Amino acid sequence: MTTLLLAEHDHASLNEATARALTAALALGDDVHLLVAGRDCGPAADAAAELTGVAKVIRADHEDLAHHLAEPLAALVVSLAAAYDALVAPATTFGKNVMPRVAALLDVMQISDVTEVIAPDTFERPIYAGNAIETVRSGDAKRVFTVRGSAFTPAAVGDAAAAVETIDVPRLPLMSTFVSAEISRSTRPELTAARVVISGGRAFRSADNFKRYLEPLADKLNAAIGASRAAVDAGYAPNDFQVGQTGKIVAPDLYIACGISGAIQHLAGMKDAKVIVAINKDPDAPIFQVANYGLVGDIFDILPELEKAL
Repeated sequence: MTTLLLAEHDHASLNEATARALTAALALGDDVHLLVAGRDCGPAADAAAELTGVAKVIRADHEDLAHHLAEPLAALVVSLAAAYDALVAPATTFGKNVMPRVAALLDVMQISDVTEVIAPDTFERPIYAGNAIETVRSGDAKRVFTVRGSAFTPAAVGDAAAAVETIDVPRLPLMSTFVSAEISRSTRPELTAARVVISGGRAFRSADNFKRYLEPLADKLNAAIGASRAAVDAGYAPNDFQVGQTGKIVAPDLYIACGISGAIQHLAGMKDAKVIVAINKDPDAPIFQVANYGLVGDIFDILPELEKAL
């Protein structure tokens, strides 16, 4: 099979989700092409060419692709689709914005959040907030799917770089207009790529407490900070901190859940972590059912002690 993987990037570098999606794409066959679309995206294309397993990088450089709007990106992917058996993207906000439109334009189904490639036409994906695994067999001529990055290891950087082909971008539909972007900046690791994640829940009672108790510990552990949906809804943390079915899916080496009861929607986003530590004053909290280690007590007492111990 020949596969086209839509790369997620910031024009200068690749998002790690692309390298993870590449691992899934390679399970379909060795002929995987990476599409790097954007404006002045040469550095990202060069980085894509260095990933092990990439047969070719296709660079599409055009002003209409500068902000990764769904309509022009989907149209570009569809314009290239005739040469490919499968069209793949990471199951991130980026991929979820583009690939359903690609599937609709091609009149095929999309398979979302693939966690295992069993065969070129057969995939596994979680359903019911991760409480069941569905096996999906596609009868479509072209497979369109998104990849849950936490289920795959990222492809390594190789010694030999693949060829980079710059294509002429066709006329693209512009049905929406970019207005502005407000991007949060942090010196901490990115949430979905961090080895250690420490998350807080509604038990923190305020945004000030959330920062006061979690940030020093995160600094000591070089950890990313996450939050439950309840904490985000209460205004304790921004939306991009949310871990869960309606937030970000993470699978770090260590996940520390502080004051989080363990609702199903939150567990769906973190239960694949290698080691889970739960801190909660309720000994019957559902989070303890998935935790490797549990501390029953008040987070306002335990977290300062833990920070001192580190």
